[in-house]
Amino acid sequence: MRNTLVIFIISLLAVSCSKDKYTSAPQIKFESVSPDRVSSGVTFGSPEIPVITLSVTDSEGDLGFKTGKDTSYIYIKNLLINRMDSFVLPDIQSVATKNFQAEIRINVFDILRGSTRPRPKVDTLRYEIYVVDFAKNKSNKVTTAPIYYVVP
Repeated sequence: MRNTLVIFIISLLAVSCSKDKYTSAPQIKFESVSPDRVSSGVTFGSPEIPVITLSVTDSEGDLGFKTGKDTSYIYIKNLLINRMDSFVLPDIQSVATKNFQAEIRINVFDILRGSTRPRPKVDTLRYEIYVVDFAKNKSNKVTTAPIYYVVP
């Protein structure tokens, strides 16, 4: 009986302390980066270009692009050179619903430009990323795992 009460109290605390998965402000989580190494001579469309994968949730599903109406953005900051870029999310209104959950994949070819310095031969790149929805709610910020940019 005593063990049952302890397990019940621990379970109740775990449930009551859990963060709500769906909030008005989008919530993002860094999932992976693959591959984690790229050469400076890589060309657009190459399978060697790293792809950052994030998961995103939003209670209203007000993300994406609506022609002539609203736009939400993803912001990516290169922490090595302190450069910020932003990209429009695609039109996802046909699938965006209440309690929206999706995966975002970011091809880092465009954000690799300007990343390297003359030395060292390998730069360690990290990116800080957040999303802003139609209502201008800003998500949490996540930082990626390192991407190694090799200069031959």
